[in-house]
Amino acid sequence: MSQKLRELREKQMRLVTEARERLDGIAATTDETRAKELEAAHDAAMAEHDRLQALIEREENLIELEKRQEEQRAKQRPLRDTPAAPGVDDPTGGSIEYRSVFAKVVCGVSPNDLSAEERAVLRSGAAKFETRTQMASVAAAGGYTVPTELANQIIIAMKMWGPMYDENICTVLSTASGNPMTVPTVDDTGEEAASHAEGDDLLNDGSGDVEFGQKLLAAYSFATPFIKWSFELDADSIFNMESLLGQLIGERLGRIANRRLTVGSGVDTPNGVATAAGLGVTTAAQAAFTWENIIELEHSVDPAYRASPRCMYMLHDNTVAVARKLKDGDGNFLWQKGDVINGKPDTINGRRYAINQHMDTIAANKRIMLFGDFSKYFVRKVGAPVVGVLRERFWPQVGIAGLIRFDGEIGDANAIKAMKTAA
Repeated sequence: MSQKLRELREKQMRLVTEARERLDGIAATTDETRAKELEAAHDAAMAEHDRLQALIEREENLIELEKRQEEQRAKQRPLRDTPAAPGVDDPTGGSIEYRSVFAKVVCGVSPNDLSAEERAVLRSGAAKFETRTQMASVAAAGGYTVPTELANQIIIAMKMWGPMYDENICTVLSTASGNPMTVPTVDDTGEEAASHAEGDDLLNDGSGDVEFGQKLLAAYSFATPFIKWSFELDADSIFNMESLLGQLIGERLGRIANRRLTVGSGVDTPNGVATAAGLGVTTAAQAAFTWENIIELEHSVDPAYRASPRCMYMLHDNTVAVARKLKDGDGNFLWQKGDVINGKPDTINGRRYAINQHMDTIAANKRIMLFGDFSKYFVRKVGAPVVGVLRERFWPQVGIAGLIRFDGEIGDANAIKAMKTAA
C-alpha cells in the first residue's frame, strides 16, 4: 500500500469517528443552535469522506496501472551493463527509456557514442535543458533535467517530511509564474443583523459594510547545495543513485519549506503559521501547560471555524509526549483514558492533530501549540521543484541540486490561535 493511500484511508477513519461523536452529541435536550452546528459539522465530514473515497479509488486504479506498466518494463528492460551498441537497435526489441539514456550521459558517455534511437530519446526529453548561447548542441551545455518520475519522488518526499506542504492541511495555490499575487481576506464574525420595526426604513449609513483586506503572496526561492557523486559509484553501486539522491533532495527541500511555513518571520520569507496565528491562551508557567490550557486554546477559536473539516491541532512531538502524561487529581491519564496502553491516539480532545517538528518545544515565551482551521493558511507553490544535473562542471564527478519557490500567509488570524508559554 502506498503512503498516500494509507494516509487517505487514515483520514477517512478519523472523519467517521468525528462524525459519530457529533451525532452522539445530539440528544433531545441539546440546544437547537448547537444541534444544527453538530449536524452541519457531520454533513461536512461526510462530504469530505466521499471526496476522499473518490481519491482513494483513483489512487488504487493508478497503483494497479503502474504495477502493470512496471511488469511490462521489466520484461523489456535491457541489462544495465550491456547497453545497445551505437547505431544498433535495442537487442531486446523493447522501448528505450529516457531515464536509462539519461543515466548513461551523466556518467560520462558522450552523446556521440549513443545509438540513433538513444539520441532521439534524449532529445525528446530535452525541451527544458540548460543551454548556453555559444554552444551548438544541447549535450555540450552539460546540464540535464531529471526524469519526471524522479521529480515526482522529490515532491512525495517533501510532503512526507512536514505537514505544511500538504494540500490536505493548508490551502495550496499553485501558479506557473512567480509574480506577486494578492489574496482577499475578510473577518465578519463580529457582525450580525439588528431588530427591525414594521414600517421603518432600513439603515443605509454604511454601518453594515463589509471590510475586506488583502494579503500579498510572493515567491521566495530556496535551493540545496550540489550533491556530487562519481560516475564509478553510479555504475557500481547496488543502489539506484537517482532515486536515493532524489529522496535526499526532496527531504532537504521539505525541511526548509516546512520550517519557513511554520516559523518564518514574514520579512523576506514566508509568514509562518505559528508566527501569524492569533494568541489564544498564555500559560501560567514558563515551561509547562495544563489540560485546562488545551481546552482554553480550543475555545479561543470561534465555533464557526471549529466546524471546519480542517480544524485541528499542530504541535511538536515532544509537546505531544507532555500532553499524554497529564493526569487528573486521581492519577488517571487525561489523554484518551484507557487508550494510553495501546499507543498514541489519533485525536486530542476528539480533534485530529499534526506533528510538526519545526514548532517550538516547551520553553519560556514560546508558541508551543496551534489550534484552528488550517484551510485559512495559504501556501503558494510556484511550479514544481526544479532539479538539475551537471556533469561538465564537476567532471569526472556528477552533481545534482534542487530549487523551489513558495510563500505562505495566513488569511485570517482569528481562524488559528496559539498557546504561548509565560515569558
